[in-house]
Amino acid sequence: MIGGVAGGLADYTGVDALLWRVGAIALTLAGGSGIVIYVLLWLLMPAAPAGQPGDPAAAPQRPSGPRSPVPGVTVAALLIVLGLGVLVTQFTDLDVGARGFLGSALLVVGVGLVVGAVTGVGRGAKGGLITLGLLLSAALLAVATVQLPNGEVGDRTYRPTTAAAVQSQYEHGAGNLTLDLTEIDLADADGPVRTGVDAGVGDINVLVPFSADVQVSVDSGIGEVDLFGDVVDTGYFPGTGADWSDDDEPEIVLTITNGIGDVEVSRG
Repeated sequence: MIGGVAGGLADYTGVDALLWRVGAIALTLAGGSGIVIYVLLWLLMPAAPAGQPGDPAAAPQRPSGPRSPVPGVTVAALLIVLGLGVLVTQFTDLDVGARGFLGSALLVVGVGLVVGAVTGVGRGAKGGLITLGLLLSAALLAVATVQLPNGEVGDRTYRPTTAAAVQSQYEHGAGNLTLDLTEIDLADADGPVRTGVDAGVGDINVLVPFSADVQVSVDSGIGEVDLFGDVVDTGYFPGTGADWSDDDEPEIVLTITNGIGDVEVSRG
């Protein structure tokens, strides 16, 4: 609705704009590719012709003939497959990941194209599906080339209570992630607590004890970075209130990578 992309695709393909919007949201949840694709289409698609309402010359020319049910059924099947993938990821130990989502979606679109080519009934059976297939192929190529986290989808909060319980890496696909390290007893730690967050889409919030000296390094794509109130992406931040505080030796070493979303590290 922001750039009129879904409406333009609906006019061109005959597939309802709502289905295109839901598809964009589904691709966004499957690794964030929906946002990239939407922005590219917004930039590359031609604008609608200008004219007064009701002017026949300004109205888009739609092909004649009955509309084929194949595109609508294919998009509906695509949403069902993506929904099943989300359910499997949420409620089982299987991790579908961005590649699994996009590969399954491309398979469904391919089947739709075959059905449309075999039946050859109605209009709109090919153009929209070919466009959608090309977009999915580009997104699949992108996630296959660029290393993306195959983590969970949805908001997550982690609160380890000991240094040994802190994972070396927290991977997250989409959604907000909170890592609360305030309950760790640094006096019992054998050395620096080293951990990292690798996320795709969503905000990251990390809480550390007031007494901890913290070394932080952030690699963020799109979004703001706030490290203890400073707009920087790396640094050493001394703690207060303990014998080990401000001794130039970090008790916590954080490495954060985020694709889209804000990153904040603070004390709590």
